Amino acid sequence: MSETYLKDNLRLWDERVATHLDTEFYGMDRFRRGGSSLTHIEREALPDVAGKRLLHLQCHFGQDTLSWARLGAEVTGMDFSPKAIATARALSAELGLPARFLLSDLYGLPDLLDETFDLVFTSYGVLKWLPDIQRWGEIVARYLRPGGTFFLVEFHPFTYVFDYDRAEQIAHPYFVGDDPISYDEEGTYADLDAGPKTVHRAHSWPHPVSRVISALLRAGLHLESFEEYPYSTLGCFPFVREQGPERFVHKTHPGMVPLLYSIKATRP
Repeated sequence: MSETYLKDNLRLWDERVATHLDTEFYGMDRFRRGGSSLTHIEREALPDVAGKRLLHLQCHFGQDTLSWARLGAEVTGMDFSPKAIATARALSAELGLPARFLLSDLYGLPDLLDETFDLVFTSYGVLKWLPDIQRWGEIVARYLRPGGTFFLVEFHPFTYVFDYDRAEQIAHPYFVGDDPISYDEEGTYADLDAGPKTVHRAHSWPHPVSRVISALLRAGLHLESFEEYPYSTLGCFPFVREQGPERFVHKTHPGMVPLLYSIKATRP
């Protein structure tokens, strides 16, 4: 990844940490009282994590990682943001939830961590920040023990074709090349109604689903399941409306377009 792209994205995510801790979206009061940040999709996909070693890639400030710890997993989280990792470590200590948090860019993780895990997990808005999806697949496979399981739940890249302000408009291509889409990111998905918004330059690579699946297959994993969902479990886009608990559908085409997908794969 270009140093410029990395620095811009890191600046964005470092600043978001403090903001996100105070948003209703992340519900930190409820979380501190023992709540979970995991949605029904990941809970149903990985129903029994107790006693298993779990690696959470791109964990932000560790809320999901610590939610897995509450279910009995032995957890390791990684993220490239120093402020996110510092916050994750502080939360782990505050809540008495054992966890290990590593500061690393995803592509540099093999230089820092030489282990394998029963489970590798990543979720919601992570892949578009990675320029090399094939290398990502190799890293996922490298951290799975034989027989281990990888689970991804992610915003469907079709989500990113829509104009944020005009839900019915297609504004961006689904199929993109190797160069990033560079844009000014205003505010944060965690508080769409915030007042004056900080603007950051950001760079993303919204990989088509076919590339994601191919990356895992080429890395030697076996595809166990692939699901698409006509809703998002998180209301973090201005073009969705709430239909029910953990169900946000497209405003103008409810139930007609995919907003999430999930993949479960295993290492032979």
